[in-house]
Amino acid sequence: MRLDNSTLLLVEDEALLRRRLAAKFEQAGAEVAVASDLTEARRLAAEMSFDFALMDVNLPDGRSPELLEEKIFGSSTVVLIMTSEGGIEGAVEAIRLGASDYLPKPVDVNDAMLRMAAARKRRRRSRGDTFKQEKETAQSAAIVFGESLQKVRQQLDRILVADRRLAETGTVQPSVLILGETGTGKTSLARWLHHQGPRARGPLIEVNCSALPEALAESELFGHERGAFTDAKETKIGLFEASEGGTLFLDELPSLALPLQAKLLKVIEDREVRRVGGHKTISVDVRIVAAAQDILAEQVARGDFREDLRQRLDLFRVNIPALRERGDDVVELAQTFAVSIAQKYGLGEVVIPIEGAERLRGHDWPGNVRELAHEVERSLVFGDDKLTFASLDRGAEGVSSEHPWLAAGFRFPEEGGFDLENAITALVEQAMEQAGGNATGAARLLGVPRDFVRYRLKQAKR
Repeated sequence: MRLDNSTLLLVEDEALLRRRLAAKFEQAGAEVAVASDLTEARRLAAEMSFDFALMDVNLPDGRSPELLEEKIFGSSTVVLIMTSEGGIEGAVEAIRLGASDYLPKPVDVNDAMLRMAAARKRRRRSRGDTFKQEKETAQSAAIVFGESLQKVRQQLDRILVADRRLAETGTVQPSVLILGETGTGKTSLARWLHHQGPRARGPLIEVNCSALPEALAESELFGHERGAFTDAKETKIGLFEASEGGTLFLDELPSLALPLQAKLLKVIEDREVRRVGGHKTISVDVRIVAAAQDILAEQVARGDFREDLRQRLDLFRVNIPALRERGDDVVELAQTFAVSIAQKYGLGEVVIPIEGAERLRGHDWPGNVRELAHEVERSLVFGDDKLTFASLDRGAEGVSSEHPWLAAGFRFPEEGGFDLENAITALVEQAMEQAGGNATGAARLLGVPRDFVRYRLKQAKR
């Protein structure tokens, strides 16, 4: 194993060990700079960049995790920690702060070089994946701020100004609560806010709370220690820790069970998490953006959502109007979708004609922006390249063919034979389609508990 053309910072206070390790790494082709304490390490890191840093945990003037917390190394530097017996806690702390691995003393140099190479490979792969993901996320975060969203845009601009002021003082930005019907673009708005704000360089972690299994939701959010439960074969960080320095977007937040809502409230208030099965708290620097249906007040009144959590989240609130309330913006938004979708499928230039625009304005859009995007893509894929949206012209015959009981004036057959079970299933499926596949939204449309919707869908699959 060789480290040719690599630079290495070796931080070790024991002189004999420092000289021995430095000599072996130099024999392997590395350019080695040595430091005996944190002060010297800071000076060297300020003067030059390093491919690798190998540091002892305990040093005369402090502990090496302090250097990681100070972010003295560039993002390309692979940091490994050396630890003697009893120093594993410091090594774990260092890894939490960004170190790639730790090595027990006495250090095997060949093993160290193998771990360095593997960590560098992981780092490069991760950075490539992150870049790709961020690029895709940024593209998907595009929002058409038409006339109807000018009030929203003004709110967002004020939030961004406040965010930047707080960032200058090192204060964590307050939570943001986004309210709106299913499919109005709450996720896109959260992405836009993240990418425009001072946390843009940090991670953006998105989680749909309605998709979290209740039994695993706490572990997913806060992490768990090894052995915390039957399947916890190793320690795992939660979404809060993964969002360190960035934004955690909690979509469909009211879907969380009330006991978990209480724990979430404490995390937001204290800025600390405790992993499942753990005994220590871990500080987190995370900005929370939460999204919910515009019936959150009703959910609070019913006891389905904690009032104290709503108050904690409701400092910065953004209300997104339904698409049917946005007037001509629907045409502008559809045109934006059309251009993007046409590029995806390798189609030519597409422009929505007057005929198509009129149909777009006249449709009620129960599924909001999500439904609009699907309608545009469906039209382009199935040959409506002129985007006239003729499929939006639905008459009574359109609903009566498959489900005649939906038509006005329907009468039950005198001889009986009406299939109530099938009718209920059809209504649930229709509500799911209108809600963009979201069970909580479908339940709201039907006026039933979410569990009822899930039960009927499960029965329909049998």
